[in-house]
Amino acid sequence: MCIFCKIIAKEIPSNIVYEDDEVLAILDLAQTTKGHTLVMPKEHYSDITEIPFEKLSHLMDVTRTLAQRINDRLHANGFNILINTKEAAGQTVMHMHVHIIPRYDENDGIKIEFSENKFDMQSILELIKG
Repeated sequence: MCIFCKIIAKEIPSNIVYEDDEVLAILDLAQTTKGHTLVMPKEHYSDITEIPFEKLSHLMDVTRTLAQRINDRLHANGFNILINTKEAAGQTVMHMHVHIIPRYDENDGIKIEFSENKFDMQSILELIKG
């Protein structure tokens, strides 16, 4: 049983922000920024590629509602919604979850940066479109 499944089963205490029959949202212990929240399905799916669309839809609806609430009530100036999928992308707990990371200003120490790479766009397009 993964750590999130243990939290969902109430075997490990957590700071619950929201709970319904399908979803649990808790404050992340790391608190990257004030209000950093994790939203997860109660049923175990290792990542976004496994969760059924209907459950993902509900999870994202809850995420959107909580993100707006966190933004408003903690007086953030924006937020990042982040899903890490697989170890190469930084997923450390193999239970599907969404990070809500409130942002207060551009100097908060959080860096999400993209760098440009040169690839053959046509061959990539053909591979993806199949």
